[in-house]
Amino acid sequence: MNAAIVGAGATEFSKDSGRSELRLACEAILAGLADAGLKPSDVDGLVSFTMDGNSEISVARELGIPELTFFSRIHYGGGAAAATVQQAAMAVATGAAKVVVAYRAFNERSGHRFGQVSSAAAGQVNSSGVDNSFHYPMGLATPAATVAMVARRYQHTYGATSEDFGRIAVVDRAHAATNPNAWFYGKPITLADHQASRWIAEPLRLLDCCQETDGGVALVITSTERARDLPHPPAVIAAAAQGSGPDQYIMTSYYRDELEALPEMAVVGRQLWARSGLGPSDMDVAVLYDHFTPYVLLQLEELGFCGRGEAKDYIAGGTLELDGELPLNPHGGQLGEAYIHGMNGIAEAVRQIRGTAVNQVAGAEHVLVTAGTGVPTSGLVLARDQ
Repeated sequence: MNAAIVGAGATEFSKDSGRSELRLACEAILAGLADAGLKPSDVDGLVSFTMDGNSEISVARELGIPELTFFSRIHYGGGAAAATVQQAAMAVATGAAKVVVAYRAFNERSGHRFGQVSSAAAGQVNSSGVDNSFHYPMGLATPAATVAMVARRYQHTYGATSEDFGRIAVVDRAHAATNPNAWFYGKPITLADHQASRWIAEPLRLLDCCQETDGGVALVITSTERARDLPHPPAVIAAAAQGSGPDQYIMTSYYRDELEALPEMAVVGRQLWARSGLGPSDMDVAVLYDHFTPYVLLQLEELGFCGRGEAKDYIAGGTLELDGELPLNPHGGQLGEAYIHGMNGIAEAVRQIRGTAVNQVAGAEHVLVTAGTGVPTSGLVLARDQ
């Protein structure tokens, strides 16, 4: 795929931005364009999530983008993150646009909070409303509750424990503690802290659940050739993929033969390895979507880093630390840095490829990025320009 990420911009990450979501989007995009050495007038494409409240034409008007030849939106919440970059890359590769910005901005803590019950989700006049009407009246109405069902089955089948989930939180918070842009900067936790945190929906504790954040992130994508003339080393999009699995629902795919699996992530992984010509052993950094800790273990298995049920053993040592075999979320992830629907993870992958990350992994040439789990999802392999 002849495309690269050439700019990454973000607002600060907070619990109360005090600004409109449109302003957050525009601030992040301007920061991304400045990082890329480009201007709003260079942009002719925009991509975001169906959940984003900022229309493309509103963003274009506010920023002074004169014309758009490409605009696209991806559904399924956090599963859209890497797919926005895929859409942008395809637009660039096919000539539909020359410079595309992928963005996501929201007041997810001070405004509408995704982690709470939303009766409107079951009242939608569409097929998603019908799907939600099966479980919302039964009280299964928050993301934590829906994930807890899978996490409990995973524990039962493979013998994983709450401590195994907690190890993900400890690693993420350790990395966030040395990242000045992270909400939990200077605030690492221990496994004992994790075990002492209150239950949210058993077997998930408070520290198994990601943050709720106000903020915005934007990524600038153009051709690899043009990227070479811009200020920073490009993060080449070596592969991009989307995936949906059998009997797929949104967070409630409970009718599969294997409840304790994420087959949609396996669909993404197979495509990433085939298209990039790389494999799990070639990845220098893994930026895995960590809205809930158990799903990080399942992703490691579905992507081929270890066998089914083996993730608890794979992560037991220092595997996921910065000097380990597979450094995980050097920015702190959504558990430690911020929850911007995974877009901040893509920005971290760009910094790792450039060699400019706060917690830089030495010699990082290939970075894996995944999007939301429990939903139709997406992924990327970013690489240094050769």
